[in-house]
Amino acid sequence: MTNAPVLTLRQLNRATLDRQLLLRRARLSVLDAVEHLVGLQAQAVTPPYEALAARLADFGPQALSEPLAARQVVRIPLMRSTIHLVSARDCVTLRPLVQPVLYRGFQGNQGKRLAGVDLARLAEASRELVEERPLTFKALGEALRPHWPDRAGGDLAMAARTVLPLVQVTPRGLWGRSGPIAHTTVEAWLGRPLEAEPDLSRMILRYLAAFGPASVRDLQTWCGLTGLREPVEALRPRLLSFRDEGGVELFDLPEAPRPDPDTPAPPRFLPQYDNVLLSHAERGRIVSAADRGRIWQVNQAYRTFLVDGFVRGTWRIESGSGTATLLVRPFSPLGRADRAALEDEARGVLSMAAPEAAHDLRYVSD
Repeated sequence: MTNAPVLTLRQLNRATLDRQLLLRRARLSVLDAVEHLVGLQAQAVTPPYEALAARLADFGPQALSEPLAARQVVRIPLMRSTIHLVSARDCVTLRPLVQPVLYRGFQGNQGKRLAGVDLARLAEASRELVEERPLTFKALGEALRPHWPDRAGGDLAMAARTVLPLVQVTPRGLWGRSGPIAHTTVEAWLGRPLEAEPDLSRMILRYLAAFGPASVRDLQTWCGLTGLREPVEALRPRLLSFRDEGGVELFDLPEAPRPDPDTPAPPRFLPQYDNVLLSHAERGRIVSAADRGRIWQVNQAYRTFLVDGFVRGTWRIESGSGTATLLVRPFSPLGRADRAALEDEARGVLSMAAPEAAHDLRYVSD
């Protein structure tokens, strides 16, 4: 490892942007893009749409709504125990792989209050309820309480989320639609079971294809699993080894792109919780340490924008009286060329978010 080539911060930045389809918009189907990216963060409805708009050529919201309605993609707790939008194929593979992550989070919270509850019995009762008809967590908890009247319904529902593969059913997640956050099982929604023996090595290789070059710690940060040094070591003969400027070993696929660090990186508007910001232990390749605290407030993430490949500020849209205004908050002054390119990119963002409104852009400061 001591003789491994060093990758500079800009080299890592450009490699990651290329894997993330952020150096140039890709002409891929939504399904192919979602699978290449190994899912999209999806705590709220709009982030997956905004993430794909930043990455795909000629993307329109219906291009995601249609496969979601057709059950080709689903919303389900996965990496880091957070809601992700993934393909149906990936759902049945990834969900069993990240089961330890969901269980660890549950044990550290609701599990302490549910000591003594038979989780196998709870899983059986919950499956019967949500497969009869999709239920919100509140309704599921209330339906479970007669079995465990001394326990809180919210805790019981979170236990069900842990022991069963629960997906959010449509119309939740559809563009321009509203609906309760209701759940049923993967098996009921997709008509197929989870994989009995999913391939962890394949998941690691796919992570590197979408987020590499990366360290073992980066990989663990992305998925939430621990103890991944050994499976990565088993893959070493198939991987290249690099170092970052701090000496940390990074792994990568031999055939993966590692562009010239001077490759132009156009501005992009990213959603809250975009995975490019969350999937490495060392995030300096995309956001500086000084700016990291400016894109989060407690558990709330701000939308961010990239200039020259790095986070340079936050943004939001305000609507009213037939007008949609995109408010840009730079962390430092932007040059004339950067402002012009950013404003051009903003037009596409506004056209998707508010196609019928008059559009405006305004710079704001802290």
